[in-house]
Amino acid sequence: MTVDQVLLASPRGFCAGVEMAIKALAWMVRAFEPPVYCYHEIVHNQLVVRRFEESGVVFVDDIADVPNGRPIMLSAHGSAPEVVAAARARGGYVVDAVCPLVTKVHHEVKTRAGKGYQIVYVGHEGHEEAIGTMAVAPEAIHRVETPEEVASLPEFESPVAVLAQTTLSHREWAGVLDATREKFPQLWQPERSDLCFATTNRQSALMAIAPRCDAMVVIGSANSSNTNALAALAEEAGCPRVFRINSPAELPDDISGTVGVTAGASAPEDLVRSVIDRLAPALGVEEVTVTDEDEYFPPPRNLRELLASVDAVASLTMPSDAERLPLDDRNIDASDVLESLQRRE
Repeated sequence: MTVDQVLLASPRGFCAGVEMAIKALAWMVRAFEPPVYCYHEIVHNQLVVRRFEESGVVFVDDIADVPNGRPIMLSAHGSAPEVVAAARARGGYVVDAVCPLVTKVHHEVKTRAGKGYQIVYVGHEGHEEAIGTMAVAPEAIHRVETPEEVASLPEFESPVAVLAQTTLSHREWAGVLDATREKFPQLWQPERSDLCFATTNRQSALMAIAPRCDAMVVIGSANSSNTNALAALAEEAGCPRVFRINSPAELPDDISGTVGVTAGASAPEDLVRSVIDRLAPALGVEEVTVTDEDEYFPPPRNLRELLASVDAVASLTMPSDAERLPLDDRNIDASDVLESLQRRE
């Protein structure tokens, strides 16, 4: 491996929704005796999921697999209303870590369906976010991914709205949106785009470095929609070699020249650092920043209230030098929280 230089995209890695979800699950791990249950993967990243499993989290795909009375976290991708109801019916402590941007889309679906609209939903088949969103109003929603699928939709007599999976790339969204507008000229769409600002920022950062790269490394898991969109975008930009990897071990030995590095919204920063260490660029790292992100999503209110109570008790019963739950979450990085979980094992 003879890498001359690494061009490091910024922003990259964890978005605000992932930051919130990871810190929320970490707090549940510290507040409850194991096991803590989580419906679906908290985020789509193998390393993150494995670290939580090693800390006593059990990930399930069916709420019925959670024993009655055990604490449950619902993932950042959003859950169907019946899943939320089933979790609460188990009688344990439930925290819904859905990303607020996904909540916005759920609200739009419910509102438009309630006003008699048929909804064209642009999303990936089988993706947890798409499944949860469609379940909000299954009788009124029609999932599509391509202009051809739009053309196959019936001519609705009701008004039509279009909404999107938040992690789509602009390229995935734009062509389908154009086709939907053409088929339904009176189409309603939200004033503010459903597409996640963090996804857009990471794509812009990649495009800023792609023309200068002999190879592009995209860090993230195969089931991460936004990670796959980054890899596809790098290929479309003409980057000669594009590698989506889960860890440094997956880097090819013959990678060389100028290498771009970015990470999907579910990939922790320590994984980025380990990839750069493996690349060992002779001329070092140049970080290319296209925008600064300062978005912050607070943890769910019921979890904040629980943590405040736990902290109050701990202040009376624990030694002054004992490790306490970090309540000032805005000034704590989720990547650091993950690393602290490792240190506790």
